[in-house]
Amino acid sequence: MGAESAGAGLVFEAIAAVRAERLVLAGVSGGVGHGGALVLRGANGAGKSTLLRVLAGLLRPDEGRIAWDGEPFEDLPSWSRHIAYVGHLDALKPGLTVAENLRPWAVAAGRGVEPALAVMGLEALVAVPARFLSAGQRRRAVLARLALSAAPLWLLDEPTNALDAASLARLEALLAAHREAGGAVVAATHQDFVLPGAATLELVG
Repeated sequence: MGAESAGAGLVFEAIAAVRAERLVLAGVSGGVGHGGALVLRGANGAGKSTLLRVLAGLLRPDEGRIAWDGEPFEDLPSWSRHIAYVGHLDALKPGLTVAENLRPWAVAAGRGVEPALAVMGLEALVAVPARFLSAGQRRRAVLARLALSAAPLWLLDEPTNALDAASLARLEALLAAHREAGGAVVAATHQDFVLPGAATLELVG
């Protein structure tokens, strides 16, 4: 973990989090450098989603320190520019088409939606309202947002849910390209997928 010791990339130390009066995380430390990947493992309830939400700034830790390239997490607006977060729920507006759901991210990136649709093989669904999508298609539409993100750190909660083999291969290619460009990935998953050289952090709850 040389990148971590040098302060490059993500470092989190002694993270503790209490939810619903239950200690979910205690003394959790780890990190991932530029171009690296970290896989979170553990049984249901072990705190994988909670840790990702803490790292994304959606939950404040009760204890601990988080930093990116040596810059501590002090306020959400400055931290959020480092982060692209995909939760385990598919946050799509059912009445909007696939393209319309992606458009806010495309506008923020100063790009069109078409390249992102192509990355996850959604070109034929561009005008289809999200309510008509299958579970796998919804997941692909959410993951397509990553292709529009300039954030260096991608935080993914069960990204492979409902993906078939072809879609899983597309996701693996997207993550590989992000890492080759110097980005980092932290993913919580129960399903094996290809993240070459990824470290593993086992959470025990």
